Amino acid sequence: MVGAVVLFVLMSVQFTAPSSGDVIKIGLVASLSGPLIPWGTDAYNGAQLAVDQVNASGGIAGRQVELLVQDCASTPEGGKIGTEALIAAGVVGLLGTVSSGITQPMARVSSEHGIPHVVVGGTKSGLTKDPNVFRVCYTDDFQGPVMAKFAYDTLGLRKVALMTDSKQPYSSYLSESFRKFFVGLGGEIVAEQFYESGQSNFLYELVKIKEGDPEGIFLSGYFNEVGPIAMQAGQVGLEDVKLLGGDGWESMELIDSGGDAIIGGFFCNHYSNDEQRPEVQNFVTAWRERHDDPPGTSMGALGYDAAALLMDAIARAGSTDAEAVIEALGNTVGFKGVTGAITLKGLGGDAARPALVLRVTRDRFVPAKTMSYEEVYGGDAGSGVLRKNTK
Repeated sequence: MVGAVVLFVLMSVQFTAPSSGDVIKIGLVASLSGPLIPWGTDAYNGAQLAVDQVNASGGIAGRQVELLVQDCASTPEGGKIGTEALIAAGVVGLLGTVSSGITQPMARVSSEHGIPHVVVGGTKSGLTKDPNVFRVCYTDDFQGPVMAKFAYDTLGLRKVALMTDSKQPYSSYLSESFRKFFVGLGGEIVAEQFYESGQSNFLYELVKIKEGDPEGIFLSGYFNEVGPIAMQAGQVGLEDVKLLGGDGWESMELIDSGGDAIIGGFFCNHYSNDEQRPEVQNFVTAWRERHDDPPGTSMGALGYDAAALLMDAIARAGSTDAEAVIEALGNTVGFKGVTGAITLKGLGGDAARPALVLRVTRDRFVPAKTMSYEEVYGGDAGSGVLRKNTK
């Protein structure tokens, strides 16, 4: 599992530069209150699990790691304040958050202080523009093309419509990235309709979509509206059209609100508890020993990977010096994370890593296909070509 891989590195390097005292402090900003609490709690539990596993195996060159945590209360201002508090407490590296909007002010503070910063789940383009900021999740630039290629190559779709939440920049950007890649493959976008978060009646938009005679609909918004859209699609005669989306679908509420209509839909995500890779199954087993149930969201695994990667970089640097750790993070190639192999070298802080396409069933989201950067774009994941193609 990842822990085993990380621990092998940690015990095999010579650690030369101390941080304060005998403990190496790393910090996590997480939404432990507010609307993002399910994701924030999972990220915290994942990061703590990674730290505890490293400590149980001797720490980093014999030194224990302490995870300091600040609750951002699901707000950007909380992210800024939490980051400042952790830096004042002497952390040598930062983790967080699961939200791009909260990560942005956090990254500004970490960059001002030159502190190594690993983002857990913020997917917005541009978050890693400063050289100290990295991420373990994929970007919105990637998941749009992933779903476009899956629709075109795997499902054989040639005519797709878009439904976009005009209130959510996430949805607008994701629709656009899907459009560009799908058209580039030879597909056709036959219609696009817009709605707003909180809307409940989508019949007008769906009737207009039907006029384009699509084979599939890409629903780039969040699960809150996607479920009702799926339910109402059948009412206008679109029950046989394939439904596709991004990681904003990740909630069991999707099945509750979408019912039978959402069953068989596909969406892009970072991780699944049902993957059979040893890294995943070992992680799920360790998680269950603490929490009974497996992680409720992919942020549990991403939180684990972010902490494991930061500790691995400290070990490879042989130092807690910020510049040395940042350099080690930037040279990461093929790090075996729970969420897949992660490469950062040559990619300006963004992670070349696989994405999962999940199929919606009656009681869970089942892995349908793993899509690597190489498969989607071609080329060497560490060459920098992929970053050029996704920006």
